[in-house]
Amino acid sequence: MKVLLLSIKAGYGHHSTAKAIMEHFEANGHQCEMLDIFDYINHRLGSSIQDGYLMSTKYIPKTYGKAYGILTQKEEPYDPHSMVALFSRFVSRRLEKYVLRYSPDLIIGTHSYAGVCISILADRGAISCPSIGIVTDFTVHPFWESTFLDYYVIPDDLLAYEMQKKGIPKDKLLPFGIPIRKQFSSKKDKQGARKELGIADIPTVLVMMGSMGYGNIKKALSEIDRCPQYFQILCVCGSNKKLKTAVGEYKWRKKVYSYGFTDNVDIMMDASDFIITKPGGLSTSEALAKGLPIIAMNPIPGQEDRNLSFLVNNGAAIMVNQNYSVADAMNIMFNCPWRKSLLQESVSHLGKPLATLDLYYFSCEKVLKKSAVI
Repeated sequence: MKVLLLSIKAGYGHHSTAKAIMEHFEANGHQCEMLDIFDYINHRLGSSIQDGYLMSTKYIPKTYGKAYGILTQKEEPYDPHSMVALFSRFVSRRLEKYVLRYSPDLIIGTHSYAGVCISILADRGAISCPSIGIVTDFTVHPFWESTFLDYYVIPDDLLAYEMQKKGIPKDKLLPFGIPIRKQFSSKKDKQGARKELGIADIPTVLVMMGSMGYGNIKKALSEIDRCPQYFQILCVCGSNKKLKTAVGEYKWRKKVYSYGFTDNVDIMMDASDFIITKPGGLSTSEALAKGLPIIAMNPIPGQEDRNLSFLVNNGAAIMVNQNYSVADAMNIMFNCPWRKSLLQESVSHLGKPLATLDLYYFSCEKVLKKSAVI
């Protein structure tokens, strides 16, 4: 099987999802290629898209959130004569030669705009293979309403109503969950995970704010550090080296382990009792798959505050804001067994540890009409 994965580097979630899918397919003997659409068209364009996303979410988040909200309200496909449509047809024409050369058996888009390009290519007759779109947040991104794919993977069946409002039929929806890497699909016991990390076997809190280290983590840590309960903290600062150094050098009351960009977050999740994080789609899916209750804070306006609404409304997270502090949320986690039990039950319903495997089985047995080889 030849699989083509199309993505856009607007943040890291879309690419990470594509890589998780690719790793699983390749591990089972299938050929895969992954393409960043804008980077392929023009490297400067690809870099500009990524830099623009990071800068807008970091420096003008309210403006970004407002623009995202306006686009999300659309439930009808975009005007075929609009600038978006014209640009999309231009991009798709540039992609056409690549797609024809590779001749995939299956094409997967992990960004809604990738879904738009796939739809245009199919309409032009450039592809005839099955197509699958992956929704990588607990909300429906703008532009999915302008796609015409064979199937759509959604994080949970609870999003089916929202997808149908966008004009996507229910029989095309696959509530497998957001595909995650293999190491997040199983769970080690806490004691073993803590031993592997070289930390004490005591209550453990994981603090993460995304790969870029968004939010005022040090301020949040200061509040967490003052909580009276007995616990240790694992703080992942991502690629924010300045933050990692500051956290590592500060004299905390509790034991705080400071990590930079690391590849063993799965072990940290296994070692932890709950996670304090911003509600990114992929990181949240990984935590849910590991069975971790969530304290969510510092959402980026746009998709992340919608993720937060989904998680809180469905009982899997406690929301921290100016009216409800981290300390308040921590108190629930440590001193309110019935509330934590409800959180745990919701997490067990929403967690999809087999999302990538389910997508693989479906692709082999249903889409391509072949038996899956595991």
